[in-house]
Amino acid sequence: METQNFEIVSAQSNIDWTGRKITGAHNGTIAIKEGTLNLNDGKLTGGKFIIDTTSIIILDVTDPATNAQFAGHLASDDFFSSEKFPGAVFEITSAVFKAGSEYHINGNLTIKNITEPVAFDAHVDVDNSTLTATGKIVVDRTKYNMKFRSGNFFKDLGDTLIYNDFDLNVSITAKAGVPALA
Repeated sequence: METQNFEIVSAQSNIDWTGRKITGAHNGTIAIKEGTLNLNDGKLTGGKFIIDTTSIIILDVTDPATNAQFAGHLASDDFFSSEKFPGAVFEITSAVFKAGSEYHINGNLTIKNITEPVAFDAHVDVDNSTLTATGKIVVDRTKYNMKFRSGNFFKDLGDTLIYNDFDLNVSITAKAGVPALA
């Protein structure tokens, strides 16, 4: 049984995020700081990566002052508490091979020192020493103490309501390390 560890190439990996509200949506990017994905006999079996919460970029707000204010709010305790918690962590607890390059991933996502289970489908390709993986994680922000303008906690928000779920479209490129025998 051959185990391979793939180191995530941060410069070639990223997360596109989308958050929605009654009146529309916002989107941007957030960096993957580091991590590894593990294969056993060519099949994904595990992995872990760190998301750099200090790297959140907002792409749809073009006014520099408004963008800076919004970025500061996302970094605040209303959302990611980036100064206290500069990293969020995703760790695979199981990877179920479906067919072709498709997997169903179960894992734990830790944001602000709060860990919750998440599950999603992913597409994983291995070409010699390069692994690419994509998947969309839907996160309920209220599970991580991000209650700002949530209809679950505040009434009569009208058109200022922010939906609880946000999307993380993860795109990873990783390079193989030295194969190890398991």
